[in-house]
Amino acid sequence: MHKRTRRISLLMLAGLAMAVVSACSPRIATRGNAPEPEALEQIVVGESTKGDVTDLLGSPSSIAAFDENVWLYISRRTETIAFLEPDVVEQKVVLISFDAANRVDILSEYDLEDGKPVIPTDRITPTAGKEITILQQLFGNLGRFSETK
Repeated sequence: MHKRTRRISLLMLAGLAMAVVSACSPRIATRGNAPEPEALEQIVVGESTKGDVTDLLGSPSSIAAFDENVWLYISRRTETIAFLEPDVVEQKVVLISFDAANRVDILSEYDLEDGKPVIPTDRITPTAGKEITILQQLFGNLGRFSETK
């Protein structure tokens, strides 16, 4: 009986060890539109048109907000271990700008090292008006009835 209990304990310990080890393996997530390097080599600055770029790379991930002739192809790969925050392992941005004749004017590639971190601020934007409490909101309209004709 003692051997059987010991064997079950060892099996449970081995199972627990496997669960712990497998929980620590990272989950890899790839998002975005990562153009193939071979397709990028086929784009010729000054000759390729918007149609050529769409045929080779597909639709862009984003179009610049203030200039519809700037297309962005953005991709990112992250790794998440257990419950921790995801780590960005690889990021690639391909910027394609078109001139007035819809031909490629600029073709640039940026990696993770080219990006700049954006640190959000904790400042609060002031708004017009006064701040009221929840009780003032609930009871503020009592007695403000108007006659309807």
